[in-house]
Parts: sequence; structure tokens; C-alpha cells
Amino acid sequence: MKLYRFAAVPTLLLAGSLALAACGSDNNDNSGGSNNTPSSSGDTTSASASGDASGFTCATGQLQTDGSSAQKPAFNAWIQAYETKCSGAQINYGGNGSGAGVTAFTQKQVPLAGSDSHLKPEQQGPADKACPGGKAVDIPMVATPVAIVYNVSGVKDLTLTPQAIAKIFAGKVKKWNDPAIADSNKGVSLPSTSITTVHRSKDSGTTDNFAKFLDAQAKSDWTYGTGQTWTAPGGTGAADSGAMVTQVKQADGSIGYVDSPDATKNSLNVAKLDVGAGPVALSADSVAAGLSAAKVTSSGGDVQVTLNYGLKEKGAYPALLVTYEITCTKGLSADQAKFVKSFLTYTSTDGQSLLTPLGHFPLPADMLAQAKAAVAALQG
Repeated sequence: MKLYRFAAVPTLLLAGSLALAACGSDNNDNSGGSNNTPSSSGDTTSASASGDASGFTCATGQLQTDGSSAQKPAFNAWIQAYETKCSGAQINYGGNGSGAGVTAFTQKQVPLAGSDSHLKPEQQGPADKACPGGKAVDIPMVATPVAIVYNVSGVKDLTLTPQAIAKIFAGKVKKWNDPAIADSNKGVSLPSTSITTVHRSKDSGTTDNFAKFLDAQAKSDWTYGTGQTWTAPGGTGAADSGAMVTQVKQADGSIGYVDSPDATKNSLNVAKLDVGAGPVALSADSVAAGLSAAKVTSSGGDVQVTLNYGLKEKGAYPALLVTYEITCTKGLSADQAKFVKSFLTYTSTDGQSLLTPLGHFPLPADMLAQAKAAVAALQG
């Protein structure tokens, strides 16, 4: 099995604070560009061309976007870099969640939306209507592990099996010293503290990918299916990633799930995963091994990544998500089409180098090549 390799990362907490200080990213602060609320029209004001040394054509004017909070750190970094390269360009990313992004795109409020899940069949038709003469397509752009984050006093090294995670979030395991957890943590002093689970209360692509991981790895213990809506009973709801971070940090005994940039930025404790071949920590190599098992299919400018959430390979981290950018092959106004294509050309080329310090990971070469081809085929 081919393994994709990324630049070496000593730990998940790699230089996050330095990079984030540079780009101003913070999921507790919805700032992206100079404004984070999508306009009612989503129009760019004037996407005129200007040459750029990195090989893409700059756009000027304003681009409104919204969507996945998981990729907000990436978007903030991309926006700052793009606006630095392209004088006169202004990009605003709401980061209000995948569900909000898809809705805004479908309602023609934005010409570009981020989502942690590929459009589902029931979403495709409404999304296509936003693209007269064309169709809505998903283009992968960011690889992000789903980090299982916890706050247990005195515990800094924790391993969890998918079965234990499923039982915890299903409310079946209620204490941190329960045998379902203790059996994977020999030599670790686990307290009898009650467990408080935190989940996303609004539709979330991170929830969807987290549920897919549990469904694939621990189906007998996770009986709540998959999807962007949280359906398991109990626990505490958090509207977005920032709210989940806050709740986990404030409550001893808490556990939640966030994208790895949030874990990096907020110095959260991240559990290792043991799917049967020993504990696996988040790292460049473990994420690469997880991505190597993905199936990538392209059709008509749409690129879909099918992750193997049930992967059991030693050293592989299977709790992953790939974030997509949703836009139109045709049907946007000329200004919108030029701006979207210019920006996605940047994010799929130079922009990939900004991801690793944030806790994201660039797409592996074969996957990225298909994403670039899809961007090149866009109107604009």
C-alpha cells in the first residue's frame, strides 16, 4: 500500500501558536478577511485580472464565502496570503459550519462554500440550481484529522479504542476509570471522575466524519448512524468548534471531538487511537497512512474522496476528514467565476504549504493533482 509523506511534524502541537499569530486564526473569532457575514447576493464587486508571479491571475473586488469551521484556520491563512499577493482583493469567510455553507451556496448567497462532507445526493439537485448552465462540484482542498480531545485532571497520556469512544458518547461508559478505558491504559492512574461528553449541536461536517469513524470501527456499540446531525442521547451541545473547545477546557472530566487545528491552537490533550494494532498518535506519518487508503474518483469536475474509516493498519490514523470547496462549473457571474477560480488556483498550489503548521495537512500528490485539474476546468 502506497504511503503519502508530508513534511516532518514533531508533534501535533507543531508551531501552531506562531503560525496562528501570523494569520490571526481563531475559531472562537469568526473573522475571515474583514467581514464574516455572507452578503445577500454573494457578488464580487469587480474581479479584474492582474498578473501574479506565482502563476495564477489575481482578482480584485470582494468575495463572500462561508462554510466549514474545521477549515477556518486554513482559510484565514489563505486569505491573508492571497490579499497580500493580490492588491485590491478582499475575501470574507464566515466559518459558520458545513451545513451553513451548503445552505448559503444553495440559496445563492455565496459562490464558494467549504464543507467537511461531499454533497449528498439529496443536496446535489438544490445545489445545481445555484449554477445555471452548469453544476455544483466538490473539490478537496484540506486534509484534517478529527482529534478526540479530553480534559481529565492528572491525565496527559490517554489511549482510547473506537469501542470505548462509542460507549462514552453513547452514555454507556460514565466514569474515567471504567474498565473499557482502563484496559487500554495500563499504568495510567485514571480517576473516578464522571465523564462529560460534548458534541456539536448544529449540523457539522466534523460530526459526520466522527460518526462515520465510529460506525465503521465500532458498529455494535455505535447504533446512531452517520450524518451531520448529532443523534446520540445526552451530553452537552456546542454550537461550533470554538464553543466545544471552551467547554472541554473548562470542565474537568470532559471529552469532545474537534479538528486538529483547534487541538493544536488551544493546546488540548489529544487521545491516541487503538483500532487493534496498538496506540496511534496524530502525526504526519499516521495521517499519511490513513490517507493512503482513501479512494479518489473524479467525474465532470467533481472530485470525491472516500476515506477508509474502518482502516486497521498499524500506524495509520483513520479518524480523518477531507474538506471540500463547493462551487459551480458554470453559472456564476463573470466576476464571481474569475475570483473563485483565481482563489482556488492559489489554495491548490502555494496555499498548500501553509497548512501543516496550523494542524492541517496538505493533500497527497495524487489527490492534489485531481483537485488542480478540477479547478483548471472551472469557468473563469
